[in-house]
Amino acid sequence: MKPKIYHLLLLLLLNFLSCSRPIAGIADKTQEQPNVLFICVDDLRPELGCYGKEYIHSPNIDKLAAEGVAFTNHFVQVPTCGASRFSMLSGMLPETTGHLSNEACHKFISGHPETEKPETFIHHLKRNGYYTVGIGKISHYTDGLLYGYTDPVSTERELPHSWNELEFNSGKWGTGWNAFFGYANGENRQSMNRQVKPYEMGDVDDLGYPDGLTANLAIEKLNELKEKDKPFFLGVGFFKPHLPFNAPKKYWDLYNEHEIPLPQYPDIPEHVNSASLHGSGEFNGYKLGEETASLNAPVSDDYARKVRHAYFACVSYIDAQVGKLLDELDKLGLAENTIVVVWGDHGWHLGDQRVWGKHTIFERALKSAFIVRAPNVSGEGKTIEHVVSTVDIYPTLMELCGVEMQHQTDGKSLVPIMKNPLLQNWEEASYGYYRNGISLRTNRYRLTKYFREQQPSVELYDHQTDPDETKNIAAENPEIVEQLMPLWEKGNTGLY
Repeated sequence: MKPKIYHLLLLLLLNFLSCSRPIAGIADKTQEQPNVLFICVDDLRPELGCYGKEYIHSPNIDKLAAEGVAFTNHFVQVPTCGASRFSMLSGMLPETTGHLSNEACHKFISGHPETEKPETFIHHLKRNGYYTVGIGKISHYTDGLLYGYTDPVSTERELPHSWNELEFNSGKWGTGWNAFFGYANGENRQSMNRQVKPYEMGDVDDLGYPDGLTANLAIEKLNELKEKDKPFFLGVGFFKPHLPFNAPKKYWDLYNEHEIPLPQYPDIPEHVNSASLHGSGEFNGYKLGEETASLNAPVSDDYARKVRHAYFACVSYIDAQVGKLLDELDKLGLAENTIVVVWGDHGWHLGDQRVWGKHTIFERALKSAFIVRAPNVSGEGKTIEHVVSTVDIYPTLMELCGVEMQHQTDGKSLVPIMKNPLLQNWEEASYGYYRNGISLRTNRYRLTKYFREQQPSVELYDHQTDPDETKNIAAENPEIVEQLMPLWEKGNTGLY
């Protein structure tokens, strides 16, 4: 071969090799892309053993955390189910009051034609070669189909373009909403006209409540997905520990009710207007509860322990269902190449600040469980204290799955801090929206500003000295408020 031709071919080859290198941060497509098992747990605050709550029986989720990463300062954007899930699915902060509603996905996604921008990150994965399956409550509607609490099951999807398959087993309850509010005898909150307790100790096995059926269906799907020639995204949405706090008796029996810890701060914080809180209307909607919660006074210690016992039993019930899925991944040989996410869609007050519910922009409602086990990235047993947000999930999964994004979200990939939890140049800021207010959480402070007449309308909490948010110190620390306000403004999307 002549030297000039040889050199020309060599240059062409080198140029080809340089152009075919994977983009920084994106997985090499010649390697097998990871599967994703994404587990949504309704109303799951970080009340787990892996978050230092040693009185909670959560061995399966704890084991997952020991093999991956537990984010100890993860905050949702909106403390209500549908709006929080919209932010998770879209990667976007709320821009209108409609984005604060449980109907956010319905309003902004359902019934809309497919466009160049994907409707959710699941849709984006589907467009990039993933086979997507949804089981249970991933968006807001319990089975992903649009219909009212007492209506027949619909065929219209809440997320019309995201799923290859949408599955649910409503069992003896008949519909997704009946199952969501279901009791062990097959009745539900609607059929009983709310003449029910907010908890139940069912003398049944795991299949006696809907989440056991969901776990079994997910196991069936994992076996089917293993045989497909493409990576999969399996979303599994468990109902508990959402109200009513119903769980099989064996999970109640894990706890001694007399030893259940009481709320850490069952009073209204100092220098706070009650407009920042609420009267626990969702909780009180279960009409046979022994006591009515209100901001006037805490419930009795006995009743607080009873309700917390019920919530803890539900957490342990869900932990067992998560364990079944993780065991099946191992059994099928899928664990080594499957990203596993456990995400709580928001927190719950459980009597803190005299509130039994979510729907505030205090720490208890915005902080939730978030755990990720990602092959070759998360390592084992890392705890990440950086402040992170639900909107960060979208870009994080895209990077982990090697899928490029041509569009912007309000989140940022968490992969850098998953690889290096001690990373220094991380913006410690998360934003929460509700009750006509916007709240900024940094690694030390929570600064909240409300757009209302009731005063005070600005609240500041120092989590270094007051992790339970017992005293608003804004009035006595105007210099801190002023220092934080530019960062707070970055989360002001023009919502109010």
